[in-house]
Amino acid sequence: MKATSQNVLKYDAVFEEQEVGGYTVTVPVLPGCISEGDTFEEAKSNIAEAIQVYLESLLMEGEEIPDPDNATFVGPIEVIRPSITITSV
Repeated sequence: MKATSQNVLKYDAVFEEQEVGGYTVTVPVLPGCISEGDTFEEAKSNIAEAIQVYLESLLMEGEEIPDPDNATFVGPIEVIRPSITITSV
């Protein structure tokens, strides 16, 4: 099946870099749809596959496929690190 703009769904995904390496990825509009990868590209590929399986399982259960929520935006916010000095009495 050739992909057209009418059958391509674009979901927002949240990529979290892990301290031990790699990335964990979630899709906010698809609860429980989660994947991971050792690299960003691997995580991106894995979450695409996870989304596909998730959507197929919804259809098999007779449920509707959720519309992509393109209102989600994740971006960096800079704040100044608080410094607290504790003095003993």
